[in-house]
Amino acid sequence: MSKHMPYAALIAVVVLLGAGLVWLASTSGPPSSESIAATATQGQQQGIGVDLSRRDADDPRAIGDVDAPVVLIQYEDFRCPFCGVHARDTQPQLQKYVDDGTLRIEFNDLSIFGEQSDRAAAASRAAAAQGKFWEFYDAVFADAPERGHADLPDSVLMKYAQEIRVQDLKKFEVDMNSDETAAAVQEDAQTAYRIGASSTPLFLVNDEPILGAQPDDVFIEKIERLASKS
Repeated sequence: MSKHMPYAALIAVVVLLGAGLVWLASTSGPPSSESIAATATQGQQQGIGVDLSRRDADDPRAIGDVDAPVVLIQYEDFRCPFCGVHARDTQPQLQKYVDDGTLRIEFNDLSIFGEQSDRAAAASRAAAAQGKFWEFYDAVFADAPERGHADLPDSVLMKYAQEIRVQDLKKFEVDMNSDETAAAVQEDAQTAYRIGASSTPLFLVNDEPILGAQPDDVFIEKIERLASKS
């Protein structure tokens, strides 16, 4: 997803007649771009009608007040170059809203670039199990190329675990390779598919979508407007 595409053209997420239908609809994979275009509603203030926030105080893949009025839900792939752009350029600009209690950020996996993406997602969860998710997130995306997909074999993922000083590397490797972790990665993806996601990054500010690595002012407009309504 190019960050240079016009904002209005990027805001295309499935909105069916009833929000319940969005959540209950079953799918085994991402819908086609044609089906999304046929059922999507475009608009800067259009919500999808479903609250996907977890608001778990013990969530290692989240930062910010559990009761913050605004939740930024992220669906990202660790091999996605535009996810890297967001992580490096935009997310740091949102930290002030986390610090003052306005914003909570919750990460979700949407691994769409093959087996290495799935493995990187599993590694991030293994890091999260030892309280190192955001360190892993920052380290991987700091190295992400601006074009193309990062090469993330298991040896590189283990190297990141060492660099961020994961305390128990043996446990990290066990967790990264567990069936439970793999299933959790796929569960995140299936949730994303149910709301019409087919590319990364995808963000929901409360329930309002942002597609692509948009500039920080796009996020700030939504955060401040939604916070003012709370």
